[in-house]
Amino acid sequence: MVWLHNLIARYDRAIWIRVIGTILTTFAGFMLRPFLAFYLYDRMDGNLLLAAMVTSLQPLTSIISGYFAGSLSDKYGRKPLMIAALLIESVSMAGYMWAESLFAFAALTILNGVGASLFWPAASAQVTDIVPEEKRSEVFALLHTALNLGAAAGPLIGVALYKINPGIAFGICSLALFIYCLLIAWQVPETLPKEARARAKSSKEESNTSPRFVWSEHKTLFWMALAAVPVSLLYSQVEIILPQHLRTKYDDFLTIFATLLTINGILVVCCQIAIAKFAERFPAHRVILTAYLFLACVGFGYGWAPGMIVLILAETMFTIGEMLYGPQIQKAISVMAPDEFRGRYFAVFGANWGITGTIGPTVGALAFRNFGGAYWFSTLSVLLLIGGMFQYRFVKKAIRHTKSTPASAEEPAISGS
Repeated sequence: MVWLHNLIARYDRAIWIRVIGTILTTFAGFMLRPFLAFYLYDRMDGNLLLAAMVTSLQPLTSIISGYFAGSLSDKYGRKPLMIAALLIESVSMAGYMWAESLFAFAALTILNGVGASLFWPAASAQVTDIVPEEKRSEVFALLHTALNLGAAAGPLIGVALYKINPGIAFGICSLALFIYCLLIAWQVPETLPKEARARAKSSKEESNTSPRFVWSEHKTLFWMALAAVPVSLLYSQVEIILPQHLRTKYDDFLTIFATLLTINGILVVCCQIAIAKFAERFPAHRVILTAYLFLACVGFGYGWAPGMIVLILAETMFTIGEMLYGPQIQKAISVMAPDEFRGRYFAVFGANWGITGTIGPTVGALAFRNFGGAYWFSTLSVLLLIGGMFQYRFVKKAIRHTKSTPASAEEPAISGS
């Protein structure tokens, strides 16, 4: 049991609370993923475009409120934002149980988007606050592993519940979010650095605003967010369009989709920490480019798979790609971010998810209807190849910049891995 004690002692208590809460909420959340698109599709009387537009309201709201969420977490602290976010998401999930009209679904989706946008910038900044730079990719990998513990069992259980009563899954998800909220309120201290708090307080006394974020001084961040768009676009299509594509080829498409999600979750749980540690041996820009190449292969695999074996191979490549990409890109942002702008850095970079989540379902629905799933997923592969080459250049340039610039430089960049 010594190894267990050493493992627990390796990370701050707040990190373990995040791990427990992430497992709890993602188990419940992944119960919804296999059928949420179909649930809305059925409620919208089989109108795929309308269902996609309702789905896109959540990330659209996240784009609008995300930047302000990052600023608020830098000004008032991580903990209040995380608690408020989880309460909002819990209420929105409970609301889905009784929603009937298009207006109700739209309002609840917007509310859920507000909650998500408040939580993730503060939560990611919290990791940066309390984890030394050399351990950050490891901790982000740990949280990604926790995320996928829920994915390992949630989807298949969700399919079973969907066939009984979809409202049960929404209720479980709402309860899990509320319990996570209580854990943070009870066990997680505020982590906003004293220096950042002092600067924010001083700035507030002088101008009643948080430290000014000058957009032109953070160009690398914006280019990196833009180059990340193809990755998040692929994710948005897996959520909404892939099930519809499988529906055209397989009778038991819902079980196949849930099985792919389960495979993804099991692989991440078993391999994420080991792959993250292995990736640390190589320069960050090379690891990230490799991740893009794996994800590009996934698009072709999803689009043209003749059977289940190729789909499983494509899902395996998707899993490897995300295990390489996620921890490295999050560490990169954490190192780049000045103390007083950590929340905003994660919010700005995270806007790429909001952008693709907003336009992705509608664009994907139109492309799927006009060109078919095979050609649309192939197009995504090409975009990933292009995005990967640009991201490679941006990260490599940032690494060189950080080696040649003092730590006090105005825009710190990424340290080599």
